[in-house]
Amino acid sequence: MSEDPYDVLGVSKTATADEIKKAYRKIAKESHPDLHPGDAAAEARFKAAGAAHDLLKDPETRARYDRGEIDASGQERPQERTFYRDFAEQPDNPYRQGARYEGFGDEQDIFAEFLRRHAGREGASFRSHAYQARGADTHYALEVPFLDAANGGSMRITLPDGGALEVKIPRGVHEGQTLRLRGKGGPGHGGGAAGDAYVTLSIRPHPVFTREGDDIVTTLPITLYEAVLGAKVEAPTIAGPVKVTVPKGTSSGRTLRLKGRGIAAAGRPAGDQRIELRIVMPPKVDDDLARFMEDWGKRNGYNPRKEGMP
Repeated sequence: MSEDPYDVLGVSKTATADEIKKAYRKIAKESHPDLHPGDAAAEARFKAAGAAHDLLKDPETRARYDRGEIDASGQERPQERTFYRDFAEQPDNPYRQGARYEGFGDEQDIFAEFLRRHAGREGASFRSHAYQARGADTHYALEVPFLDAANGGSMRITLPDGGALEVKIPRGVHEGQTLRLRGKGGPGHGGGAAGDAYVTLSIRPHPVFTREGDDIVTTLPITLYEAVLGAKVEAPTIAGPVKVTVPKGTSSGRTLRLKGRGIAAAGRPAGDQRIELRIVMPPKVDDDLARFMEDWGKRNGYNPRKEGMP
């Protein structure tokens, strides 16, 4: 399997953001592990599509990949002699207001001159001055299972050096949200503060639930006799199954609303869960059912298509 994210999603390098998102959703829906238990190939396609989408959905990250600055996993590619320029571009560089040296001369000589001037301003030799700089910020992409995004949870990111970064997932996070982990980026220099880690989230699709704002939407199949006679049936929610009442004489498409059973993100009221009922006929219509419906139809015929038709 190609590692190129464009090949993984089956799109061209000129694809729009919408085309990339649509390609990812198609693969995620077709290859979701919940729909293909035990299928290692489907799981690999699902994970590869998620990683490719994470890289390409952010315009800045996509541009860096296209320029060859990062690889398909989002890791920095080796760059030659970039330390001075990277340092000079930092917003907290105290020497940025002075003379700028990009674009001419040998950078090692320039950096030595930079240190010499600083030591002169301080009235001390370079040896007596402690150089400090804040650590670099790091950026990661993380795919979060739907229920963890809805209810909150904890996940780990494996770092290139073999370490791990613990990420607390607040309940109610949404697609594309970025979490800032203070002090979890690159180490500082000379006692300087560590950088921050930025984690951009993508939400793994769920085979049963979808999210609309803070509402959760699902479809619940019911039998013909449950629709006719009414019943209490079990329905899934993001917090676990609950009993709901199917009213007598229910039609397909009727929606039940469970107040407060949707997304309960901090700082705003909880959403609802909407359950759309769908009548499913028995796998076989036997003679008894057919005769009953024929007799019932003769006595109680009705035409639901008549109303509202020209």
